[in-house]
Amino acid sequence: MENERSRKELLDSLVDIRDVKIDRSMSVEDRMKSYVEQIKNPYMFKVGNTVVRVSYANTQATINDNFVNLLASM
Repeated sequence: MENERSRKELLDSLVDIRDVKIDRSMSVEDRMKSYVEQIKNPYMFKVGNTVVRVSYANTQATINDNFVNLLASM
């Protein structure tokens, strides 16, 4: 029962990415700023009742590279 309460508290604290609105006419830099302001924590958010944790593989691409690619595709 405590796990259910903890999960509900976690879900309630996260932003649903479906509610994030990105203006594609903005520059990539402004889209990044807008995304972070709206999502609050770009490494943990939710989609409905599903918690999403973002992590990156140990590759040549930096976190910034991956983040820019993510936003450029939105």
